[in-house]
Amino acid sequence: MTVGIISWILSVAILHQIGSPKPVAAVCQLSFVDGQKLFNFSLTSPLTKFPHGVISEDGFYKVAVNESVLWFQLCNGMVFNHDQPRCVGCLDCGGPSRCGMKCSALVANNIEGYDVCTTIGHFSSTVTGIIDEQNPQKGVIVKMSNNVKTSSGSENCSLSVSVICNSNGAQGPHSLKKLGVCDYSAVLQHPSGCAVVVSVHGKGWGWFGTLLIIILCLFGGYMLVGAVYRYFFLGIRGLDIIPNLDFWARLPQRIQSYCAALVRKFRGPTEGYRSSYSPVNF
Repeated sequence: MTVGIISWILSVAILHQIGSPKPVAAVCQLSFVDGQKLFNFSLTSPLTKFPHGVISEDGFYKVAVNESVLWFQLCNGMVFNHDQPRCVGCLDCGGPSRCGMKCSALVANNIEGYDVCTTIGHFSSTVTGIIDEQNPQKGVIVKMSNNVKTSSGSENCSLSVSVICNSNGAQGPHSLKKLGVCDYSAVLQHPSGCAVVVSVHGKGWGWFGTLLIIILCLFGGYMLVGAVYRYFFLGIRGLDIIPNLDFWARLPQRIQSYCAALVRKFRGPTEGYRSSYSPVNF
């Protein structure tokens, strides 16, 4: 039973050492481990000049390229006190009277003289990831999506916003790109895209020391319970109360024999050592 418990502990320790895939992400918060460094991103944490983090104080971000206009908000829904979108097809983002107020990303394309809106992201669908795992300090990418109903069925639309680390201030958004039928990307430079880096050097005993302590505690418990049982229930006295005394008494000799056998196996017979099969001259 003791061997089974020890095997289980070793398995847990190995799994702990292997770890789980990184990175580990939440909406607008992300922790990423790279070697002995932990990169913590929090897009909504207040900063000196940005009390709401990356969330726009205007209620939305806006970028226009050619005949396309994109409105979006990061880590929240959009709010319009001015410059509200006026376009056709805004039913799933607030309707004509509150267009843009019920989603996180809305794009308008001019089609035959009409601005036609498509909702391409909701806050509930937001996921955050690292832009470049080889260079985590570059920033994060925030992606949101929406399933849009079309005449032929449905289309999955999305917006990916790269929040580039810029400790000097916010710039953008800019460089709106259309990646697919209704997939878009934009770039925003912002201090919230900079990570707080924490060293994760091992301190104290670590997992191996903890495992060693657990094994010693189990061994001590085994010896104590066995000794109590043999003393009170079997009436044994003296050193014989130690469980498996013969095994423990012979253990040092067995270890010595095994070590000597290993030495002879890898180094060959030592000087003065004569094999039992060596010829003897009389």
